[in-house]
Amino acid sequence: MGVPGEILCILMLLLHKSSQQNVFNDKATLNLPENDVTGWMEALNDDTLISEITIPGTHESLALYGGLFAECQAWRLEDQLKAGIRYFDLRVSGNKLKIVHGWFGQKTSLPEVVIKIRNFFKEFKREVVLLRVKPVSNNKESVLNLVKILIGNSTDIWVQPSFPRIGEVRGKIVFVQKNSFTLGITLSETDEKGDYKVTKVTVKEEKIKKHLEEAAGNCRAGANLSLSYSSGTSLGTYMPFHLLPKKLAKEINPWLYDHLTKELKKNPKPCFGIIAMDFPGIDLIQIIIKFNTPS
Repeated sequence: MGVPGEILCILMLLLHKSSQQNVFNDKATLNLPENDVTGWMEALNDDTLISEITIPGTHESLALYGGLFAECQAWRLEDQLKAGIRYFDLRVSGNKLKIVHGWFGQKTSLPEVVIKIRNFFKEFKREVVLLRVKPVSNNKESVLNLVKILIGNSTDIWVQPSFPRIGEVRGKIVFVQKNSFTLGITLSETDEKGDYKVTKVTVKEEKIKKHLEEAAGNCRAGANLSLSYSSGTSLGTYMPFHLLPKKLAKEINPWLYDHLTKELKKNPKPCFGIIAMDFPGIDLIQIIIKFNTPS
């Protein structure tokens, strides 16, 4: 006996909703599947350069407050770490190194972030966390100087410009630098100025494809650590409220998952450097991690 059409449609909608939740997440509670491996970097060869792997990351990593205009993530730092995120993008301001997104404070600071990552390393000693600090104070140099004081003579924070091998930085924070922040290894951003402004999802998809192709070329050369964004917003465009970060992520993340699934089937698999996302779900994070497993 066949399944009635109405019931079949409902089942298909539920299945679609379920798969969407796995690639897009806007819930504060982290629910890890039983087969999830938080310590995924354990399997990486110690001799592999950090610029030769594919790393799941978040854009505006701790932007949990500020409403639809400012929120880019749902999980707190500890849960992002448990979910497999290994690159964090932080906007830092003021003498207390507060984390902000635009006008909105995010109820934490860089010193607190460092403490939480170190606590994570107590259990997952062979993981590596990349940290980008973007000073947004009027006096950006003061943020850099305060970060230097915070780091001091710490042996668990990499601030050298040379690309380390994974074995050199297990259990360490690796600072990455760009523009006014000059500690750590240099990022090679694939995005061009203004690419974060989005009015059409299909246009954004084509840009992401192009950026990932560039990142794959950089990764093969081994000379650059690429950073590509899947995030974006329509703020600042002629359609300012059309695609705010959460709405865009809800449309982009399923597409990105499908695109990466196709790329994963290539032999040899490409390497994409860092992919920074808004509101990623577990399955999207896991498909990125899979690029680091042997063919």
